[in-house]
Amino acid sequence: MSSSHLSARFLRSAAVTALISAAMFVSPLTTARADDATHTSRHHAAEMKAETVEQRIDNLHSALQITPNEETNWSGVAQTMRDNAAKMEKLSAEKTDTAPGSMTALDDLKTYEKFAHAHFDGLKNLLSSFETLYTTMPDAQKKVADRVFQSFGRERAPSHA
Repeated sequence: MSSSHLSARFLRSAAVTALISAAMFVSPLTTARADDATHTSRHHAAEMKAETVEQRIDNLHSALQITPNEETNWSGVAQTMRDNAAKMEKLSAEKTDTAPGSMTALDDLKTYEKFAHAHFDGLKNLLSSFETLYTTMPDAQKKVADRVFQSFGRERAPSHA
C-alpha cells in the first residue's frame, strides 16, 4: 500500500470519527478546563454540544441513505455512537466534579490521557461497527458514504480570507 493511500485512508478515518461521534472530539483540554475557559471557549463548546448524539445518529442515517435491509448493521453503529458519547460524558462529569484550581499540571495531563484513551477506544469500536455496515453497502451507496465523510467539516471551516 502506498504512502499516499495510507495517508488518505487515515484522513478518511479521522473524518469518519469526527462525523459519527463529534461528541467524542470536543477537545479534552477544552472540556477538562471548562472551569478556566473564556466566554468564547464556553460558547464554542456549547455550540458543539448543541447537536445531541441522537441528532447526529439521525442526520447520519439520513445522509448515508440507510435502507431497511441495513438497519441491523446500522443499529450497531448507532449504539457505538451512544456508548462513545456516554463514555465522554462520564469523563467530562468527572472533570467537572473536580474543584477548580485543585489539579496539578500532572493531574491535567493525566486527564488529557484519559480523554485520549477514550477517543482511541471509541474509534476502534466505531471502526469495527462501521466497517460491518460499509462492507455490506452496494457500491453506489458506498460512494454516497465516501462523499459524506470526505466533505465533513468543509462547509463549517473558517474562512482565512
